[in-house]
Amino acid sequence: MKSEVSSNNSLLKTHKSYSAEEILAAGGATAFAIKMGKDRDSLIKALENSPKPEPFTEEEWADLMADLAKDK
Repeated sequence: MKSEVSSNNSLLKTHKSYSAEEILAAGGATAFAIKMGKDRDSLIKALENSPKPEPFTEEEWADLMADLAKDK
């Protein structure tokens, strides 16, 4: 079953999205990144400069655990 190509169908209209089939057709993730003008070093730099994730509060953690227990 082939999934549909989804481009600009998200809330982030400024960023084009690509399907797994498009990435594989480009030769895989590394080849796709090279074709898009991205490289490993720029990804590492972007990750290092990104804001640190905030941990869950006690209340958020309790809510998540309650939801998980309900879903079991």
